[in-house]
Amino acid sequence: MRIRSTATLALIAFAGAGLAACGHNMEQRVATGAIAGAVVAGPPGAVVGAATGAVINEADKPKR
Repeated sequence: MRIRSTATLALIAFAGAGLAACGHNMEQRVATGAIAGAVVAGPPGAVVGAATGAVINEADKPKR
C-alpha cells in the first residue's frame, strides 16, 4: 500500500509542476502554480506552486 501512495504523490507533484508551466508570462505561471499547489496541499502548496511557476518562468527565458 505504501508504494501505491508514494506513486500517487509523485504523480500529483509532476502534474502540479506541469500546471505551473502553463501561461505566457510570469503572472500567469505563478497563478496557475499557486492554484495547482493549493488544490494539492493547501496554503503551503500554494506557496510552493507559486515559487515553481516563478522558477519555470526564469528558466524559460531565452538566453542572449
